[in-house]
Amino acid sequence: MTAGRHGFLGALAPGHGDRLLAFAQDVSFPAGTRIFEEDGVADRFWIVRSGLVALDVHVPGRRAAVVETLGEGDLLGWSWLFEPYHWQLGALTRAAVSASEFDAQRVRAACAADPAFGLAVTHCVAQVIARRLKATRTRLLDLYGPPA
Repeated sequence: MTAGRHGFLGALAPGHGDRLLAFAQDVSFPAGTRIFEEDGVADRFWIVRSGLVALDVHVPGRRAAVVETLGEGDLLGWSWLFEPYHWQLGALTRAAVSASEFDAQRVRAACAADPAFGLAVTHCVAQVIARRLKATRTRLLDLYGPPA
């Protein structure tokens, strides 16, 4: 692990993390910005450097339910890695966000060209998916499950 790296980048071996960062560009979003909508085209992803992003899920007949809030070091978006490349959740900034933004097509091409890099990225994304699914299930049960 490279000193100072944590979260998603910290989970990658230093060489893989550096390779991934070579595809990054710096972006920022003001508070209250909808970064992406559920079921929209997932053509990029981000690693949050600062700020907060709420992940939400559409609930018919109700307001969107926030299922998790992301912060420094977190991967924002995983749907870019798996067809049909559509967001599974929505994302709204809760505070101003600075992030590293990645073009999904370029990263997928690099993963295909270098199987070790591709496996490392896919493995780390899969860990994020597992945590997000658990958090989503828990949050939805808290909100809409039968009373205890």
